[in-house]
Amino acid sequence: MRLLIINPGSTSTKVSVFDDDNNVFTESVFHDAPLLLSFPSVNEQLPFRKKIVLSLLSEYKIRLESIDAFVGRGGCAYSQKEGVMRIDDRLYEDTRDDKGGSDHPAKLGVMMAYEFGKEFSKPSFTINPTNVDEYEDEARITGLKGVYRRAQSHVLNQKGIARLHAAKLGKRYEDSLFIVCHIDGGITIAAHKYGKMIDGTEGAGGDGPFTPTRLGSIPLMETARFLETHSPAELEAMCSRSGGFVSHFGTSDANKVHALVEKGDEHAVLVWQAMVYQIAKSIGAMATVLEGHVDAILLTGGLVRFADIVENIRKRTEWIAPVSVYPGEVEQEEMAHEVLLVLSGKKMANVYTGRPIFDGFSWDR
Repeated sequence: MRLLIINPGSTSTKVSVFDDDNNVFTESVFHDAPLLLSFPSVNEQLPFRKKIVLSLLSEYKIRLESIDAFVGRGGCAYSQKEGVMRIDDRLYEDTRDDKGGSDHPAKLGVMMAYEFGKEFSKPSFTINPTNVDEYEDEARITGLKGVYRRAQSHVLNQKGIARLHAAKLGKRYEDSLFIVCHIDGGITIAAHKYGKMIDGTEGAGGDGPFTPTRLGSIPLMETARFLETHSPAELEAMCSRSGGFVSHFGTSDANKVHALVEKGDEHAVLVWQAMVYQIAKSIGAMATVLEGHVDAILLTGGLVRFADIVENIRKRTEWIAPVSVYPGEVEQEEMAHEVLLVLSGKKMANVYTGRPIFDGFSWDR
């Protein structure tokens, strides 16, 4: 079976073709924030991102007609449970329309996979989108009745890395206690308890550490003051596309910012160190969620290629649990492997219900 794997992120578009478990090619195209911000919305990036996919296929002389199934990273529809899901009309429409309340480029994976599948009458799938919801109820509550924290994170890579590390320990993911940190253009930190992500930072929702593209947690009254001179649309963009490094330096390119750090630029050094500080702070919070019982802290994502990030996180957190580093992601392999299991009949695909996993408590009705 030949699979096309499409993985749009906040700063890149990654594309792979697999023939069964054989990776024919994987390519990742970086997009700096000023380019992506030229599109008024994420949906309007679709033709641009699709052109990249088609260009890479052409480069490797692979025809779309030869693809047996299309697989896209997903998110933005109503929250879902873990696993593979076949993309149908309703999932496509709810993803396009941001029914889940977020607007993340991962949604374009579902949209492209579905459109290619429709064009060539082939199946399309997504797996472990950004809004898989396994939160414990305590993690949902805020100080405002009826306003709840949402599960929004790098589920696909976090669970893939957690399973990989559990196997290295000779354990099952379902028997493990991990804190997993995805550190890249977006950053999310989550507590994994016996196979479920029971709490975490809401990466694109103004929660957790700031990142190359996201503003992270900001005191509420400071946010209110910001809105006195800026629109809600501007604030929403800063949650996922124009905050963090983009706000400070006009670029989401971590290499450019780190080059400033290496030159001793005062602004860049402090912002870089503050980002790492906030990552470590969130790791500490997740350690309390797991009541101090942590088998490992796992660092993954593109930014762990910077040794100083890893070194400073170790210095602040290794007293909690051993720190292991997995540069990059396993998202492409995870999508291909799990969808192949479905296509071979070894696993069942989930059906999208068009309803969120969590829809309030009894006192809200």
